[in-house]
Amino acid sequence: MAAAFASKTKVVLLSCGSFNPVTFLHLRMFELARDALNKTGVYTVVKGFFSPVNDGYKKKDLIKSEHRVQMCKLGVQTSDWISVDDWESKQSGWQETIKVLTHMSDKFVDSVHVKLLCGADLLESFAVPNLWKDEDIEQIVGQYGLVVISRAGSNPESFIYESDVLTKFKDNIHIVTEWISNDVSATKIRRALRRSESVKYLIPDPVIEYIKANKLYVPAEK
Repeated sequence: MAAAFASKTKVVLLSCGSFNPVTFLHLRMFELARDALNKTGVYTVVKGFFSPVNDGYKKKDLIKSEHRVQMCKLGVQTSDWISVDDWESKQSGWQETIKVLTHMSDKFVDSVHVKLLCGADLLESFAVPNLWKDEDIEQIVGQYGLVVISRAGSNPESFIYESDVLTKFKDNIHIVTEWISNDVSATKIRRALRRSESVKYLIPDPVIEYIKANKLYVPAEK
């Protein structure tokens, strides 16, 4: 058994995003991905990392990365394998996903294989004109690989079939279906917070306390 375990490919899962704020769904994606990869008998997931996007991303309602990084750290307090990497957030400007993957890969050298953990929406965004560089898509999927968390009823396999580059590297794309429905989104969380509505049991309690203490996601005073 020890020899069989040693022969498995060690994997680090990397999730890039706003995490504005981090939710239980973001955390749940890591658990789903680890279970799915470990069950293949080919991989063993050793670490997971959140990488909050740089402030230079300029997304609507994006709060400062120092807060988003801290909320992610609070969110993973009870995990023994998920951490937060703040390299992306500390750069002088927005970083393309491939650069973050390269950074993470360099961090572990050749000891592990880094895979990008994402939702089906990111996979589908590859088809949006001028959003991604063709060479970046090929490198992300071909060199690193994707673990895609899909909702029940969605059809990422069909999307892969319709894309030549994704079909070329389809063996490096792992589709994981989330059968327990969870429609929590950071957008809905922010809306509830702006309206002074409860978000308990939607995001971790330490994150809720941090949001309150720092007066985040509240309407600007007139």
